[in-house]
Amino acid sequence: MKTVLVIGMGRFGKNATIRLRELGHEVMAVDIREERVSDSLEIASNAIIGDATSKAFLETLDVKDYDLCIVTIGDDFQCSLEATSLLKELGARKVVSRASNDVQKKFLLRNGANHVVYPEEQVAHWVAIRYSSDSIFDYLSLEDGYSIAEIDVPIKWTGRTIGELDVRNRHKINIMAIKRNDRMMMDITLNTQLSGMDRALVLGKYEDIQKCLKI
Repeated sequence: MKTVLVIGMGRFGKNATIRLRELGHEVMAVDIREERVSDSLEIASNAIIGDATSKAFLETLDVKDYDLCIVTIGDDFQCSLEATSLLKELGARKVVSRASNDVQKKFLLRNGANHVVYPEEQVAHWVAIRYSSDSIFDYLSLEDGYSIAEIDVPIKWTGRTIGELDVRNRHKINIMAIKRNDRMMMDITLNTQLSGMDRALVLGKYEDIQKCLKI
């Protein structure tokens, strides 16, 4: 379990809080708007009204004691930047901040953010790939151009074993797991035989996955 400070309880902050609590973490929610804080009391471990651009206010939270601080403010970049800078100044261990473009990302990183996320861009990227292909059912973008995709097992793979397919050498992708009857099978081997009802979890560069599936 980790202790997390979430600043900004708009849609992104609220959903991040819900998921963090589902994962078993303790969450302190902060927002300057009373109505948002009231709503957050139902989903967060605790919630408080406060101005995250105020050093005096942040000092009362002992931000250095949190394992993670997330700045989700999306409608006022100046506030996001000031909150990020103050968190780092006050000794926050790890700060993750929300950005809308590359310029914001650069400023946030220079002013204390350890990591920067682009919710809108990341979701748009996922939607474009997920719904432009009939073969990809889920998709996760990784660093250096690599991706993990949940795909329908191609007809030409049906009835063959992972070893026979040898997709690692032929297509530069790896089969990490098989989803069969809504159950994820992680203990696959080279002798695991694929059926037409299976889905495969594959890892590789997206262009290699495209070529393999002929997307």
